[in-house]
Amino acid sequence: MTATLPRTAPAEAAGTRRSVPTVGEDRLRRLRRRRFLADLLVIAFWASGAVAAALYLATGGLADWATAGGAVTGLGILAGLVGSDFVLAMLVLAARIPALDRTIGHDRAMAVHRRLGKPALYLLLAHGALLLVGYAMTAGIDLGAQLVQLWELPDMPLAFLSIGLFVAVVVTSLVAVRRKLPYEFWYGIHLLSYAAVLTAIPHQLSVGGVLADGTPQRAYWIALYVVAIGAIVVFRIAQPLIRSLRHDLRVERVEWIAPDVASLYLRGRRLDLLGASGGQYFYWRLWSRRTWWHAHPISLSAEPTGTHARITVRVLGSGTQRITSVRPGTRVIFSGPFGLFTDAARTSPRLAIVAAGIGVTPVRALLESGDLAPGEATVLVRNSQGEEGFLVPELRELAARRGVQLYRSTGPRPAGGGWMSAEDAARGVTLESVFPELDRSDLYVCGPQAWTDEVVAAARAAGVHEDRIHTERFDW
Repeated sequence: MTATLPRTAPAEAAGTRRSVPTVGEDRLRRLRRRRFLADLLVIAFWASGAVAAALYLATGGLADWATAGGAVTGLGILAGLVGSDFVLAMLVLAARIPALDRTIGHDRAMAVHRRLGKPALYLLLAHGALLLVGYAMTAGIDLGAQLVQLWELPDMPLAFLSIGLFVAVVVTSLVAVRRKLPYEFWYGIHLLSYAAVLTAIPHQLSVGGVLADGTPQRAYWIALYVVAIGAIVVFRIAQPLIRSLRHDLRVERVEWIAPDVASLYLRGRRLDLLGASGGQYFYWRLWSRRTWWHAHPISLSAEPTGTHARITVRVLGSGTQRITSVRPGTRVIFSGPFGLFTDAARTSPRLAIVAAGIGVTPVRALLESGDLAPGEATVLVRNSQGEEGFLVPELRELAARRGVQLYRSTGPRPAGGGWMSAEDAARGVTLESVFPELDRSDLYVCGPQAWTDEVVAAARAAGVHEDRIHTERFDW
């Protein structure tokens, strides 16, 4: 049975007390190496904008800045080059490149992707506005007449279309907007980002002399486009399709474990070759008439075997409803595994895990496959209602078998907010009381993003170093 949440340090489960060894130096070396490479990659993506500007300036770009109109036009060209560079960097970050995921994690890659979005859009808008003003100043005509002239140039209507598509993508990515949109609508809008990139290419090659035929700049930028678009084609289309056909993954059965939660049991061949670990997730595309057109990121809810895998889905909208309604035998196209929410990311001798809602799925798989000795791990499961404790029976069985202390915090949240139940908060339960050796633990947190942020804030306030906090996003 799960224990009552302690207000003081909990006693370990009977028969599980032991001396927990320190984590080996090899893990610490891997952490330092991964952290260094992650910082280096993030710096490189941001610095690529400076490279784009330097390339323009180093090849005679300043020569056209002698007049006021030329200077404004030059600023517009700089803005366009840096903005385009950021867009291509965003494509690479979103390409689901395995080496990039192993280095910084797909979540962090997408976080940098999102941070580049607004600067890229502002730079591209500034590019259009500054060129319009600069050309008008040089020609001595008003902005309206200059706009008509630009529209009549070859490929410029495609450039205007590209800007409009970028605006739609960035606006729908804003958190306040995104939370009001169905996932399917947001996903469809984001597919337009590829169209935005493609429609921008013709005017970059045909209008102006910066990327004129035969210049080093033209070769450089074409190479950038080939790398970015090639990464999307290879890692988001070709590789998932080839691997999916090779492993012949199909839905074996769908089993409802709660009114709005279902487990999909998948059957395939040589799934052990995927190298998936408990705690990781895949992008799943179920090949049926109603679900083929978009993929969903869903964690494994059990450690995969050579022939079977399992995911557990909570119905949160029409998309997840359609996923849980597929027929046995439906082919599954997948991409992954992704994520560093695994035992391999640990750096401390103890393991503290906090999960809420559907976030229990990677936790259950992590406990099943992790390299755990009795007494090393403590798990807290948060549910707003008692009936939402899906997979808890399996967690109990795993906890008993692996010597893991399991707690639950069930009930509504406090009126003033908080990550635990109102009852537990009133009793004075804290993160430190549940995990008395928090200073010697890696903390894994998985659940709704707003709730996860509250748990992470509590951990930071308790002095947990950022390197020992591991989260998994379940929003979009």
